[in-house]
Amino acid sequence: MKIAMIRNLAGRELDFEKFKHVVGVEAVVKEVAPLYGIDADAACLAAVAHDLAKSLPFPEQIRQAKDLGLIEFAEDITSPQVLHGRLAADIVRKQFGIDDHDVLNAISYHTTGRPGMTPLEMLIYTADCVEPERDYPGVGAMRKLLYRDLFEATVACMDMTISFLEAKGKPLHPLTLMARTSLVDWKTKQA
Repeated sequence: MKIAMIRNLAGRELDFEKFKHVVGVEAVVKEVAPLYGIDADAACLAAVAHDLAKSLPFPEQIRQAKDLGLIEFAEDITSPQVLHGRLAADIVRKQFGIDDHDVLNAISYHTTGRPGMTPLEMLIYTADCVEPERDYPGVGAMRKLLYRDLFEATVACMDMTISFLEAKGKPLHPLTLMARTSLVDWKTKQA
């Protein structure tokens, strides 16, 4: 029920292209979550909510994030495109009573990742990168990888993001580097 209500809110708040993206992320997680034992309802909830604040202009995102105490790094202000996830998590927590920390973290950090990511967080992060509307070099291979290895697909998406930002001369958010290091360290300990 809450998923449908949040999907409806996304449909009202987002333009057509952004909403189509949200529906694409939801379709991916609905299909992939069972492969990794991830609760499909939690994944769909995070998917439909992850971009709820995306349409807010950056100055407004910064203002709201400051007011709510959601600024964690200087890069949150210099690269405000990372704030909409934290704002979206705040919306679903307040308006819909969502208190599942895993779902809230998956929404909050879907653009950057974070150290200690859970499988649900990895799924939302990666589905956001590879949903069917995404079209960039290498996305097909990452889509296929998502169905074989959630960990490797997440690292591949992070590597793609890092390379893209470096090539454009844009700043890299420290959470992304910390998240990638955390994932690789975890994998190394598992081996």
